[in-house]
Amino acid sequence: MIDFLNAFVLFSNFVLVPGIAYGAQLALGALGITLLYSILRFANFAHGDLMAFGTMAVILFTWLFQSWGISFGPLPTALLALPFGIAITAILVLLTDRFVYRHYREIKAVPIRMVMASVGVMFLMNGLVRFIIGPNDQNFMDGERFIIKARAFKNATGLNEGLALKSSQALTIIVAIILVSALFWFLNRTRTGKSMRAFSDNEDLALLSGISPQKVVTVTWIIAAALATVAGVLYGLDKSFKPFTYFQLLLPMFAAAIVGGVGHPVGAILGGFVVAFSEVTVTYAYKKLFTYLLPADYAPEGLLQLLSTDYKFAVSFIILVVVLLVRPTGLLKGKVI
Repeated sequence: MIDFLNAFVLFSNFVLVPGIAYGAQLALGALGITLLYSILRFANFAHGDLMAFGTMAVILFTWLFQSWGISFGPLPTALLALPFGIAITAILVLLTDRFVYRHYREIKAVPIRMVMASVGVMFLMNGLVRFIIGPNDQNFMDGERFIIKARAFKNATGLNEGLALKSSQALTIIVAIILVSALFWFLNRTRTGKSMRAFSDNEDLALLSGISPQKVVTVTWIIAAALATVAGVLYGLDKSFKPFTYFQLLLPMFAAAIVGGVGHPVGAILGGFVVAFSEVTVTYAYKKLFTYLLPADYAPEGLLQLLSTDYKFAVSFIILVVVLLVRPTGLLKGKVI
């Protein structure tokens, strides 16, 4: 029984808890992608670098607050800076829409032209972030780092394995639940949210009903900016901030959106956790886990690791290819909002 408990704590430390936190971060990113696809009808390849820009803005405000001696007690100061980062990011995406995407909407350009325009915006944002904050890692986590510490857990339980729960992981889960609940309430209960759903279902009929397309577009971009900034900050708090990492996150976020069904918000959340747990479970070394679960004579000698952690993004690519070949509409058949 003790060995089973040790195995469970070990699994929770390196697979279960990190998978839930990472899945929540991917789900928020995929929600922004699927929302833009539903309303604006194009895949925004700049979403990863939009996350990087939003996170950078929050980091700069965090450093400013810290220089003034302002903190948030045991919680990260980044939470105080988050509204300012969202505002700056929203202004950026609205300016980008005004000077780039609106032209293509007005001439009713084919979606691929919007996609290529988003690729240009992606490189522009990437260069802007690197120019302002640099290409290196930036750790901006302050406050209490752990809710449960491994050593204290070992002393309290007498187990060989200690459970460690980072405050950034708990914060990710709580913030994701609140934000997703607020988003679904907004889309289903408010007049603007219902207008967005109507615009997504049938643009021509929505226009005949008197819905303002520019208002819908503006609100959509603001929500996407908020989702991207929050997702980027939560990921940065949990790990660290590096612009290139956010560019790499574009693949698992798109994989999450496609796995769940492009244009389906619930599918984006489901896809985020599918991709996250796939990456974590495939790249985890199970040697120690099976040492606890198997008799001593059958203890494994190798690492029992299917893929190195260096190849975790390859897992997203494989999932993406398999879903596109087997079920292109995704798990939830790509319903719109």
